Amino acid sequence: MPANTLSHADWSAKYLQFAAVECPDEPVYGAICRAIAADSELLALHDEIPPEQARPNLLLAALHDALLADPTLPLARYYPNLGGAQAPDAELPLHLRALALGPLRARIRQQLRSRATQTNEAGRCGPLRLALDALGAHHTELALFEFGASAGLNLGVDEDAVDYGSFRREPLSAGHRLNLHCDWRGGTPPAPSPWRLRARAGMDLAPIDAHDPDALRWLQACLWPHKRARHERLRQALDWAQTRGPRIQQHPDGLLALDDWRAELPPGVQPVLLTCWVLAYLQPEDRARFHQRALERVRAQGLWWICAESPGAQPLAAPTAPESAATLWSLHGPDGSQALLWSHAHGEWACAA
Repeated sequence: MPANTLSHADWSAKYLQFAAVECPDEPVYGAICRAIAADSELLALHDEIPPEQARPNLLLAALHDALLADPTLPLARYYPNLGGAQAPDAELPLHLRALALGPLRARIRQQLRSRATQTNEAGRCGPLRLALDALGAHHTELALFEFGASAGLNLGVDEDAVDYGSFRREPLSAGHRLNLHCDWRGGTPPAPSPWRLRARAGMDLAPIDAHDPDALRWLQACLWPHKRARHERLRQALDWAQTRGPRIQQHPDGLLALDDWRAELPPGVQPVLLTCWVLAYLQPEDRARFHQRALERVRAQGLWWICAESPGAQPLAAPTAPESAATLWSLHGPDGSQALLWSHAHGEWACAA
């Protein structure tokens, strides 16, 4: 095994931690993670996997992708989104081994080497709408560019209606894409502002083509099987991407792609960079370099940056999170940076930071 890969013991610990921390309310994925952690042959699927691919949810997505392609496979009987109603039992590890170590083994190993978990959760447009309201107090003509955009679903934020419980935001454009709910949990929300998106674009190292069935299946595979409402929301957002969403550019350097795009914007339009649960996937040194390069553009070139990431992936010292796995939405402009909002990782709730 190459020196830069994790040992089986390390992988086992990762899966046990993932089951305990990430899957307390997801019995199927919890059971799968515990079965993998106890099986040396399943752990061997990760041999020669580079450190940047060392994520348990990547194998979970690869398994889900196989079941979406063939829902007659026995493991599918545990997946609610595929019509399964079977609770985890003693046979689950056997069906797991049959899928992961059978004829699809080579395909799954290749996905572990080359794929990324591209959730592209459109529910995050609930807190994103509030972050754009805060920015709209300074500029009303906006152009939104997302780094790590996947299929670009966040770029339709202006077409969504959002119910925050104690207040609402209606779509700001002629289209109407999604009806979202984001529970507002406290503090003063940003006041509504009459901003509009004059342009929208995005880049990704491996963009999702909204017209490619295999790519769309992978996007669905990255969702967890018991979240049926998220699967329906994804379907609706992909309808938008296929009919009027922008094509996401593949580019090795997202900030250089941003520079090229900015040069073509009409006068008076304010460019806005969005990063949303993408910087956490960079190695620490690469993330620090991205922070530096993005903030240079903010301070010297008038760019605004909405950064929606975990506290550890932020370019500023984060306040105390209201609960674990929360997303901090920070706003960075020529005059400085501020922590703006906290939200659930998928936009189910938000509050003032």
